Amino acid sequence: MFFARKPQAPTAATASPARARLGAAVAARLLDRPQVRRTPTDAVSIFQHPDFLSGEQCGALVAVIDANRRPSTLLSDRAGTGFRTSESCDMDRWSPDIRPVDEAIAALLGLDAAHGETMQGQRYAPGQQFRAHHDYFSDRESYWPAMAASGGQRTWTAMIYLNDVPEGGATWFPRAGVRVAPRRGLLLTWNNMGPDGAPNDATIHEGMPVVEGVKYIVTKWFREGSWLRDRDGA
Repeated sequence: MFFARKPQAPTAATASPARARLGAAVAARLLDRPQVRRTPTDAVSIFQHPDFLSGEQCGALVAVIDANRRPSTLLSDRAGTGFRTSESCDMDRWSPDIRPVDEAIAALLGLDAAHGETMQGQRYAPGQQFRAHHDYFSDRESYWPAMAASGGQRTWTAMIYLNDVPEGGATWFPRAGVRVAPRRGLLLTWNNMGPDGAPNDATIHEGMPVVEGVKYIVTKWFREGSWLRDRDGA
């Protein structure tokens, strides 16, 4: 099989010294930025950067999402109907509107841009939601061999809210006791791993239902290995 011949990432559920070092390095970098504040919780390494994008940049990304949106999908084949009801679109990382944002996120975190997946835009109309889930990969899921062969485990998640939402649409981490309301330009980022480099169950989060207005966000996930290189078959 093709996957058996490729170097395999560490088992998804195990601790990883390399991921632990990466998490500590990114956290230290963020703490050194005066615009960034750490969210007060010991359960998850979560940071916020207000006004990471300008209103003009946010508006341009909203237009891209509206022009290309489709029903959101899931990697897992275990979720039921209604688990994720938003609309999504994949952003062209090389386009002049997307590339500066894509690379600015990687630069903020100090991560290799090649480790980042394609940035995804999402739109939530009233009543739409994304129920509690985790961004890290599980080796108990059918998708894991493909993920292990294309950069391995997800490490950091970065999400940017593109507009204010009058009511609802918060990002809720129930096990960490953190709830973040959408604010235009706000970047929210967190380490999906714990201090030992193993997946952190406290990162389980949900996009709560929008009550009034429409919520737009972009999300960028980073892998422990090169996502671009492995997709190119190198």
